[in-house]
Amino acid sequence: MKTANFEAILEAYERIKNRVHRTPVLENQSINQIVGNQVFFKCENFQKVGAFKFRGATNAIMQLSDDEKQTGVATHSSGNHAAALALAAQQNNISAHIVMPNNAPLVKQKAVEGYGAFITFCEPTLEAREATLKKVIEATGAIEIHPYDNNQIIAGQGTAALELLQEIKHPDFLLVPVGGGGLLAGSALAAKQLSPTTKVIACEPLGADDAYRSFCAKKLIPSRNPQTIADGLLTSVGKRNFELILNYVDGIVTVSEESIVQAMQLIWERMKIIVEPSSTVPLAALLEKKIDTKNKSIAIILSGGNVDLSNLPF
Repeated sequence: MKTANFEAILEAYERIKNRVHRTPVLENQSINQIVGNQVFFKCENFQKVGAFKFRGATNAIMQLSDDEKQTGVATHSSGNHAAALALAAQQNNISAHIVMPNNAPLVKQKAVEGYGAFITFCEPTLEAREATLKKVIEATGAIEIHPYDNNQIIAGQGTAALELLQEIKHPDFLLVPVGGGGLLAGSALAAKQLSPTTKVIACEPLGADDAYRSFCAKKLIPSRNPQTIADGLLTSVGKRNFELILNYVDGIVTVSEESIVQAMQLIWERMKIIVEPSSTVPLAALLEKKIDTKNKSIAIILSGGNVDLSNLPF
């Protein structure tokens, strides 16, 4: 099975740079003092659709042939990839068919509808998602754009780390949240090429720790009934992603739900920006001192900012 490489990230960057936002890198002195580090936040919560996912979706759609564009695209997603693919499809006059679990946050459902996609709801299990998507593809002939286990998606997501490392030269650590592993795989590829001394650490909720367990066992262990407030990190790691993670990621740590909420509240209050729980898992790892980072520079990718404001955890 072929996997993505650094050249694909460079090509993706050139392909999508006029379609995506180059998001800012922010620093906050209060947070620096609290964790005892210099921390740089790459704010993908300011990306189109409010998440890094727009990078991969745009990269994938821009590489479709004319014939493939006629039949449209399809995917399953709990939210951010769904919205990203829906908007990228809309911008290219392509139809999008999205399978969403019926417990997906309302804010994410509304976003997908707003971008003109056709939504099919299913039970909130991976098996139900994949079975429903198969039926949708059979009915429509649409091309599947997998949320993370897709080389074009991985390359597109890697452009966030590419931009970050163009601005922040050789941080000691790059901390990345991990769900399906698209952002992590792309980020690790970019980091090991641009800044080989930077340690890439994945951060994951303890209640959805399949990446951690898979990494320790050196074999894929699927997620079973994950329980976490970080709804963007519920999915199992993809096969292509896991191969890259094993080769390029230095470690994976897990954090408690309490720390995720604490980190989320800290970013809202001190930085005055909206981030979703999945984004805050790396900062939670610093708060829990899960990594020995004394007097080190830390780069963190804030993955998204799509939150149901009527259902905040604090």
